[in-house]
Amino acid sequence: MEAWVPLFNIFLNSPTPETEASLWLQQSSSSSSAPITTTSFLSLLAEPIINNSSTNSMCDRRVMFLQTLPFLVQSRILSFLGFEHQRFCKRDLSKLARTLLTDTEGIDFWVKRAARNLLDKVSDSNYQWISGLSLDSGEERVDEEFRSIPDCLKDADSSANELFLPWLPLSHDTLNSRELFAGYESPEDFLSQVGEGSGDNSKDVVEEMEIDLVMVAPLDEEIQNMAASLKERIMTFEYSSKTVELANEIRRLSFEREADPFVILGMLEPWKADDETASILVFHLSNGREEEEEIAWPSKVLCSIMLPKMLVLEEPASRVLVISMVEYCKLHQRAAECALLLPLIMKKSGINNHMCDVITRIIKESLHPAHVSAFCRKLLCGEEVEKRSIILPCHQCLVSSQLVWTESLFNLFQNILNHNVQLTQDSVDQLVLLIRELAPSFSKSLKFGNFLLCFITRCSLLLKLHKLSLVEAVAKTNTLVTKSILSKLASF
Repeated sequence: MEAWVPLFNIFLNSPTPETEASLWLQQSSSSSSAPITTTSFLSLLAEPIINNSSTNSMCDRRVMFLQTLPFLVQSRILSFLGFEHQRFCKRDLSKLARTLLTDTEGIDFWVKRAARNLLDKVSDSNYQWISGLSLDSGEERVDEEFRSIPDCLKDADSSANELFLPWLPLSHDTLNSRELFAGYESPEDFLSQVGEGSGDNSKDVVEEMEIDLVMVAPLDEEIQNMAASLKERIMTFEYSSKTVELANEIRRLSFEREADPFVILGMLEPWKADDETASILVFHLSNGREEEEEIAWPSKVLCSIMLPKMLVLEEPASRVLVISMVEYCKLHQRAAECALLLPLIMKKSGINNHMCDVITRIIKESLHPAHVSAFCRKLLCGEEVEKRSIILPCHQCLVSSQLVWTESLFNLFQNILNHNVQLTQDSVDQLVLLIRELAPSFSKSLKFGNFLLCFITRCSLLLKLHKLSLVEAVAKTNTLVTKSILSKLASF
């Protein structure tokens, strides 16, 4: 056990445990005085320990040594095992991960996710059957159940004059004829046109529909009149109980009528309400909607009430508004990312100091640091499709598809780093490229200089390969902290 104490110290205290643990294990394995084996490490982690923490001795149970460690250390160890899985026995790694996932009593969310990632990496998928398929022999290899006709279609031939499928206006004869594909050279061309046979394009179409959710069918007159009445009441705050009642009516109109909630919220324009009314609406619009998808309805609530207020923020946000956003984002973290943080940071004209303050508060108090790290990676390295936001059509003109770098955005990343968020290596690499490109434009910006100093201090282990590039970029700046940054780089 004593031989592994330095390794456990790395997992407990290091800002980059995977990298440092890998180097330590490599050095220890090659040491002639005290050789370390990966098998012995896994044996130590899986060693059974009696857990007698329960007040009832009859409830004592055996757990692995790994499960007695703090959750942070457990998740870091599992992440390291996934990072270096080729150096360990796959069978032992799989057994370790499965044991953790099976014994779900009191398991931490991040430990569970790390165990699943480890299991995914060491599980062998057998795709040999694919190589055996050919145009000639493939049909013989398909299971009988996939060749058989579904029961609901077995009588289709005998009912040629009836509708082929009751929910589609297609008869059996029409389906077999080429009239369905009129104007297309082949059925394949037809499928390609509608997106079914267009490969990755179909995915883009689906994502576009999820993001730009607009109802093309006109709303009936009754719904329009109800929406107009509710809109007038939104603009007039009487007292809290009336606002709660208003939220209930909006929710009923959005879900009990055959209309798109996104369209309803767009007609109501709830973002024009005063801050106190908005803070009450944002919570009570979600009450009683547990059956809704985890992200769909909360995202619509955020992007129709809070996001528009933040996009035009030119002064410090009110206390009641900030508190309501922080508390709501704690409950709906994925919605907060897609419908508030992402579109706000991607604002076309760039964020200002007041927006930066609100985003920083939400990140610090509402999101897990690992979630923030993944979010930063999406911002810096994600494809354009990954950066698409959930936003009302009337506000899309305010949001860009690319980051607009301002002093406040650099200040935001500095705040994120000071919050002990560990950036990934590809995020760090992308920031270095941006620093080299933008250094001349921000040569006299003290906020940019402070960000550089913080970035180099917090991510020093991941920046050693970029030392020369950073020295070249910093040399183009002239601020109060330029010499301090160069001195820090010289110590690499």
